[in-house]
Amino acid sequence: MRPVARILLLGSGELGREFTIAAKRLGAYVIACDSYEKAPAMQVADDYEVLSMLDDEALAAVIEKHRPDHIVPEVEAIRTEVLLDFEDKGYSVVPSARATMLTMNRDRIRDVAANELGLVTSRFLYAETLEEMRAAVKTVGIPCVVKPVMSSSGKGQSIVTAEEAVDAAWDYAVEGMRGDRQRVIVEAFIAFDYEITLLTIRTRQGVLFCEPIGHRQELGDYRESWQPTPMSKTALAAAQDMARKVVDDLGGYGLFGVEFFVAGEQVIFSELSPRPHDTGMVTLISQNLTEFDLHARAILGLPIPHIHLNGASASAVLLADRHAEDFRIEGLAEALAPAPGVETDVRLFSKPVTRPNRRMGVALALAREGTADDARAAARAAVAKLSIVYAGEVQ
Repeated sequence: MRPVARILLLGSGELGREFTIAAKRLGAYVIACDSYEKAPAMQVADDYEVLSMLDDEALAAVIEKHRPDHIVPEVEAIRTEVLLDFEDKGYSVVPSARATMLTMNRDRIRDVAANELGLVTSRFLYAETLEEMRAAVKTVGIPCVVKPVMSSSGKGQSIVTAEEAVDAAWDYAVEGMRGDRQRVIVEAFIAFDYEITLLTIRTRQGVLFCEPIGHRQELGDYRESWQPTPMSKTALAAAQDMARKVVDDLGGYGLFGVEFFVAGEQVIFSELSPRPHDTGMVTLISQNLTEFDLHARAILGLPIPHIHLNGASASAVLLADRHAEDFRIEGLAEALAPAPGVETDVRLFSKPVTRPNRRMGVALALAREGTADDARAAARAAVAKLSIVYAGEVQ
């Protein structure tokens, strides 16, 4: 059978794995790429390539080899000028090469959001040296948040609460940087009530939204997420308006994870990812169509019916605590055991090695007749029953 489309997936982590499954269910042929073998998406894809996507010659060669209908980035560290070049040659880059280029770098998307589109953001400055960062912290004020302009999963992000912590924050940011740009963003700390991810789908028929996703972070990385998140009509309308403006400006078709801080009725734009979002893992149980289904349908130009919640839902991540190649995950039966009033599920990512704070799986919970707090408690209880057992340990 001839595939519906050939998709070159750039990045093969857990999000890419779920996207690959969704795309293949719709008849696509997926070639998964990453910097190491046996990455999660490679295990379920039709073909795979191992390369550094910061190597412009290697990236161009893979695109020329496979001549995909769609190039779908899933990670930040990509030589985006290569994508621009291939888009100029007629290739489809999802959602667009410009979107990929801007959002791979926090400074570029922040400049577009604040200076071109007039979205509400926190006060911010950039720094490329330790001395520049010290000056930026004095201007922005303490407390403030320091992030590399290119990173993922919270790597290199920290909150500076005292002047003597500035140098350590710079070192941590440099250590967590991806790509070859030594630059950080220093932004004022916002005393927000809560933060959300608004999954925003740009389709050929218009812009669609999922219910807002609440989430909790540690060390700049997501630990749990839930739907629904109660928001006033005014705050939700403001978030949707800003999300629509930014995705329409970026162009193309696909799912975007747009992050906001909310303080009372005020909504502040934070970041944007032009692809499925880690906090959106909750949609694996919460919605009739997951964020991965929605991304695939938008890319392929397929109809999207009304998106609805199955009920209050939550996700909680399973983290490793060390480097290891020989390990196993136990407790699956206990995590999946039925509990009154909730349904639970588990996704294990099948990553070949562990690292400190690396996500290895996620527990999911659905409380059809309950609240988001009920679902959160159930997801936390389920993930607590999972354990990573390393070689030589007795469980």
